[in-house]
Amino acid sequence: MSSILQIDQMTLEEKLRAMEELWEDLCRHEKDVPVPKWHTAILEERESLIEEGTARFSDWETAKKRITQRTS
Repeated sequence: MSSILQIDQMTLEEKLRAMEELWEDLCRHEKDVPVPKWHTAILEERESLIEEGTARFSDWETAKKRITQRTS
């Protein structure tokens, strides 16, 4: 629980810097990060749709609205 207290005491800038450092470390060791089977399946399905020419794409603003509606 001490780590939670330390995080609560960090400034926003310190938290963002810590997140960036964690992300950079994960990227340096990406082969060690497990990928769930369901995630691989979704990516393969999307890749197939792109190759078949049947994939649908949205601009970011439209996608954000759709995501917000789904989560509200």
